[in-house]
Amino acid sequence: MAELVPCNCLAAADASGRMIRHKIFRRALGPNDIHISVTYSGICHSDIHTAKAEWGAKAYPLCVGHEILGRVKAVGAEVSKFKVGEAIGVGCFTDSCRTCEECGEGNEQYCSGPGGNHGTYGSARPESLHPGGVSQGGYASDFVVDENYAIRIPEKMDVAAAAPLLCAGITCFSPFIEHGLKAGQTLGVVGLGGLGHMAVKIGKAMGCEVIVFSRSSSKTEDALRLGATKVVISTDAEAMKAVSRTCHFIYNSIAFAHDVQPYLNVLRTRGTMIMVGGVPQGAMPGGTFAIIPRGLKIAGSCIGGIRETQQMIDFCAEHSILSDIELIPATPEDVDKAWERAINADVKFRFVIDTAKTLTAPDAA
Repeated sequence: MAELVPCNCLAAADASGRMIRHKIFRRALGPNDIHISVTYSGICHSDIHTAKAEWGAKAYPLCVGHEILGRVKAVGAEVSKFKVGEAIGVGCFTDSCRTCEECGEGNEQYCSGPGGNHGTYGSARPESLHPGGVSQGGYASDFVVDENYAIRIPEKMDVAAAAPLLCAGITCFSPFIEHGLKAGQTLGVVGLGGLGHMAVKIGKAMGCEVIVFSRSSSKTEDALRLGATKVVISTDAEAMKAVSRTCHFIYNSIAFAHDVQPYLNVLRTRGTMIMVGGVPQGAMPGGTFAIIPRGLKIAGSCIGGIRETQQMIDFCAEHSILSDIELIPATPEDVDKAWERAINADVKFRFVIDTAKTLTAPDAA
């Protein structure tokens, strides 16, 4: 009988989000499962919101992280898509119902079956899938996942800076494909953070003119270096007026309540604002007349399906697109500091944990 897979990890001790060294177990390798030796794990702001119970109560200790890169350590008897030693990635979910309309269309992220998609961490599931009854994420030494929910990573992309693509990258790529962004169009990017900086890179690679909207001039140099055509200071009324009705699309990644009207004003007639920042209240027009007279559209988007995520990784490999990162050791102290800096927007533009080289067992600290 196959045995559970022991796993060292960093986990939030409680709703404070404070990190501790911890040990968990992954499920025993099933016939369609892959055992991954984790090399890098990106830090996403969703990790922080979840661990701090800002999006709902959670069970602790909780290991988060859904930007996982690693190598295949072992495979189940029926695995056909991956071989031992290959580079592999896991993103924001690890399973779904597989039978609903959304899953059938390759939109597993929107799974409407019982329980929806299986979030990579913090998702209450049967013990047979996740020992302990809750999924545990990628700030860890090992991971077990069904081969149908893993991403093949080209060798050139097996680097720390590719890890954030599994969340930030697909959160840009998916809505761009869905809404038909194409070469020659103008893309506005609101919020030059972990998501926004990837939107600039991917938008440029798709052949678009990219305008970055920022509240201050402090990010101008970075925006231009990343590929933006110009930077507009959103607090400057005249500057905003000068670009009125110029953008085919606005990619809005701001994750707090804000007035969207100034950004709607820079959309061309029948333009689309893509909303990806999680804002429980606010960040929507005051009424429908903000969009009706010019046929504007406001669209939400959430990550992407497995097929689309593979397409995104291959696109980024083709265009040599990686995230701008800071690599940090896998210690509770370093992750605590990184989270605090992320909360204060003090990072350019994502943190990645050097899991394979620096993660130690709880009794080895």
